[in-house]
Amino acid sequence: MRDFSANRYERAFENWLLDHQVPYVRSDEHKRLGSLRQSIKNFDFLLLPRPDRKVIAEVKGRTFRGASLAELAGLDCWVTLDDIQSLQVWREALGRDHEAVFVFAYRVTQADVDFNGCEVVSLSLDRYVFFCLGLDDYRQHMRRRSPKWRTVTLSADDFRRHAQSPTIFLS
Repeated sequence: MRDFSANRYERAFENWLLDHQVPYVRSDEHKRLGSLRQSIKNFDFLLLPRPDRKVIAEVKGRTFRGASLAELAGLDCWVTLDDIQSLQVWREALGRDHEAVFVFAYRVTQADVDFNGCEVVSLSLDRYVFFCLGLDDYRQHMRRRSPKWRTVTLSADDFRRHAQSPTIFLS
């Protein structure tokens, strides 16, 4: 177990990256780009799985309370409009050759869960599974969740259709 980040979800994903030998750079989330009026949120990781592939990753921690991942049901996948805008700005700033993805890290709370072949990462007493969605896919299918909190989400069908294992970074 490696313990680098204060955020348990990011720490679990960082352990996945290390276990799979995916080169990465962690960004400093406590600093924001821009002025006080219009600042841009930092992403969590810059992944460098191959010399010709650069991936900007924003980790979103969620809890999974279900008993099976077979239908990918019960997986919250909401993000803020700030998350969307910030990933877009970073991708433009770093170059269009960079991909931008959300990594949804789900902490599993049930003791007996059918993981349906999904890779499980254990960190302390917690277990995590990860799903990735490209920024462009997310933007194309997002729908408003809460105007007050400026959040958006995907329908369960769109999530199932576009969610991928983080093993996509290994090819």
